[in-house]
Amino acid sequence: MHNTRVIPSSLIEGQPRYLWLIMLTYSMVITLSNWFDPRLISMWGLNTDAGTLIFPFTFLLSDLITEVYGYKNARRAIWCGYLFNMFFILYGQVVIHMPSPDYPTNNALFDTILATNTRVFFAGFSYFVSEPLNSFTMAKLKIKMSGRYLGIRFVTSTIVSSGIDGILFSVIAFYGTMGNMDLVNLILSGWLIKVVIEILGLPLSIRLAKKLKTMEHLDIYDKRTSFNIFSLNADYALSDNEYKK
Repeated sequence: MHNTRVIPSSLIEGQPRYLWLIMLTYSMVITLSNWFDPRLISMWGLNTDAGTLIFPFTFLLSDLITEVYGYKNARRAIWCGYLFNMFFILYGQVVIHMPSPDYPTNNALFDTILATNTRVFFAGFSYFVSEPLNSFTMAKLKIKMSGRYLGIRFVTSTIVSSGIDGILFSVIAFYGTMGNMDLVNLILSGWLIKVVIEILGLPLSIRLAKKLKTMEHLDIYDKRTSFNIFSLNADYALSDNEYKK
């Protein structure tokens, strides 16, 4: 086992300037993705849910956090995103069960949407598998490749994690609502779209990662990290930061 205890005097001091903004954006994207997931769309002959168009940005953002700030901070972002989404869904359940006015409204239609999002929320089990897996893959590949081949690491982590996410999420959220072949098509289409979006965004994500390292003077390697998803420890030793000007 890795020795994850860090002597206080050797800790990296100070708070990163831009981490809060990336984590906030990550949480917002997660919530938006789950809100639009029940809406199925068709693009270029591929059928998928609308959340697929924005969900790849969660992988991009968690990749950035892991690459620059380390897996521990990516883990915190994952929990923040989950809690934001949980509060969103719980409030929706409160709204559904509140009384409506006597005059005609569209409340029943809106309640149907919120009820569907509840099923999507439970399908979010895939989130707790795919997102930690994405950051874990990034962290391990960074060590394996000595910090090189950033684009390959971004795409590889997305290929693996988006595939797992697509299978788990689609089965839980949509099984029984469509034919089995349609479900398989939904899974494959969603996976393909996520990977393509990741590849198209590579020039921006690589440039942004390098820029953040320069601005933050951080380049964390998770060589001694415990990858337990239930730990919220985000302390890093000075030796974990291998940033070079």
